[in-house]
Amino acid sequence: MTDGSQRSPRCTGPAATPVNRRELLERMCTGFGAVSLASLLASEGRAASIADQAARVAPHVAPKAKRVVFLFMNGAPSHVDTFDPKPALKQYEGQQPSGDLYKKSKGTGFLSSPLSFKRHGKSGIEVSESLPNLARIIDDCCVIRSMHTDVPNHEPALIQMHTGNVQPIRPSIGSWVLYGLGTENRNLPGYVVLRPTTKIVVGPALWSNSFLPAEFQATSVVTDDMAVDKLVANIRNPKLNETQQREQVDLLEQLNRLHLARRPGDSELDGQIKSMETAYRMQSQAMDTFDISKEPQSVREMYGDTPFARSCLLARRLLEDGVRFVTGYYVSNNNQPWDTHTSHYESHPKLCADSDKATAALITDLKQRGLLDDTLVIWGGEFGRTPYAENQANKQVGRDHHHTAFSMLLAGGGVRGGLAYGTSDEVGMRAAENPVHVHDLHATILHLLGLNHEKLTFRYSGRDFRLTDVFGKVVTDIIA
Repeated sequence: MTDGSQRSPRCTGPAATPVNRRELLERMCTGFGAVSLASLLASEGRAASIADQAARVAPHVAPKAKRVVFLFMNGAPSHVDTFDPKPALKQYEGQQPSGDLYKKSKGTGFLSSPLSFKRHGKSGIEVSESLPNLARIIDDCCVIRSMHTDVPNHEPALIQMHTGNVQPIRPSIGSWVLYGLGTENRNLPGYVVLRPTTKIVVGPALWSNSFLPAEFQATSVVTDDMAVDKLVANIRNPKLNETQQREQVDLLEQLNRLHLARRPGDSELDGQIKSMETAYRMQSQAMDTFDISKEPQSVREMYGDTPFARSCLLARRLLEDGVRFVTGYYVSNNNQPWDTHTSHYESHPKLCADSDKATAALITDLKQRGLLDDTLVIWGGEFGRTPYAENQANKQVGRDHHHTAFSMLLAGGGVRGGLAYGTSDEVGMRAAENPVHVHDLHATILHLLGLNHEKLTFRYSGRDFRLTDVFGKVVTDIIA
């Protein structure tokens, strides 16, 4: 394994010439524009720089996937309106469910879906009419209909889906993957988060490296303005050429290594050093990778012209250029999440139309480029929506949070296509056959990447931690 600390110092040319203090400061200050991105990323806890290409550990099992894109529908889509048809809801329409899952103060009885479901593809998987594009490629997809998580509140459920824990104290799955496998491209961050707004519920805790070394923190990019100089601002140095910048970065690294030698084990300082290296290297590739305007018009039209669609297209470019883990958060044109407590059937079709087109385009695009086989695509939210109604009295019918049964869609990366796995009960209240917990999903994702979730550990505060804590089993039935 090689990293910046093992690279031979290269201080030659003009920088090797003795200079006075004023000249040194003048030269160094002109170089700060080139590394300003690194400083910004690291100081704000958003650095994601890996100086090595070698894997952190050898794969525990033969990997089927090399990279992951998690398309996160924050707010939680309704499973009974997307991938889990429940005709029995019509039979029980208006009847009040019993048990601890029903909130009598808000609920007004079972609510059937007005959306039609049809069987699609050779597999015959039933998909809602609100997802026509995913329906056309359903034979490339696996639908898990028996997902469940621990709590029905957004914040803890979001954190658990991203970190395996309901409190914001553990590393995100993307950080774990990067820690386990390293990066495939030294010129780009290994873990990138695409968010169309800074107002994502919970926020940075969802992509935090926590107690893992700072180099495994995600690089978060706000995609509301897709102009490449806004996405990766301050990446170009206006005065110095590449050779001059290389000399300055090397000199800064030598000084920082001397500083680090007096503070062994300071992962944040080490991450800062490596982030400077990544920022320097990003000049050679980032401006190209992040520029979706270079895509043919036909490709851009295939994805669509919405914030989420543009993020999906950018995600494909990042994956294609060696980024290991990409998370893309969904927010609609009017900043609406999937949290449809009111007017559900006004919002749900609109949200689906946008997400459906872009997600299907990404899967199709990856397949056409020969990347789908070793790229795992995940689509879903933190939980589902209740099979019963909310706010029916005021004619703005909604669906509440629901954590004991929901659906996730996976494609590529060694997953069996054309498979509907597991079931919820007849009305979609609870996971029934082959239940899959979030820990099981995480264990399976790591397995597909060649990592044993029980062996991928990091010792911190006197104990070994892992993404799945003391839980989780690989869902082998969905693996091709």
